[in-house]
Amino acid sequence: MDAKDKKLLELLQKNGRESLTNLSKAVKLSIDATNKRIKKLHEAGIIHRFGIFINPKAMGYDLVATVQIKLNNISEEELNRLISYLKAHKNVIELITLLGEYDVACVLIAKNTEEMDSLFREIRQKFKSLIAGWRSEINLKVHKFEEYSF
Repeated sequence: MDAKDKKLLELLQKNGRESLTNLSKAVKLSIDATNKRIKKLHEAGIIHRFGIFINPKAMGYDLVATVQIKLNNISEEELNRLISYLKAHKNVIELITLLGEYDVACVLIAKNTEEMDSLFREIRQKFKSLIAGWRSEINLKVHKFEEYSF
């Protein structure tokens, strides 16, 4: 990765929908060369996906919670069943496996406390034989989201 690639990544982090024309001007390359660099960054897995950050609270989801789940000694199949369930759940907006005291972290959104309570009970009941520990916190405000300095 050279300085032009790093500049492209910085620009795309700020606006993933920036035009190729503006990007190419900023990195002083042709549109074709800029497009090829972006494709190479994507193919290399450096750019995971293009998208936007949606503020859940602005969409009516007043509660955002981070949940960390400690699992019993479970099989790969059981872990995959939990991961598949959480990935498909409409209220789970982020899902990460961890190395440390907890095994899985996810971010849940809910319109109110009743819905959040229901979500917690739903997940904990469905996977009660797998869950050894549960820690949850309410997120107040996002100050930074997937920005990397080069």
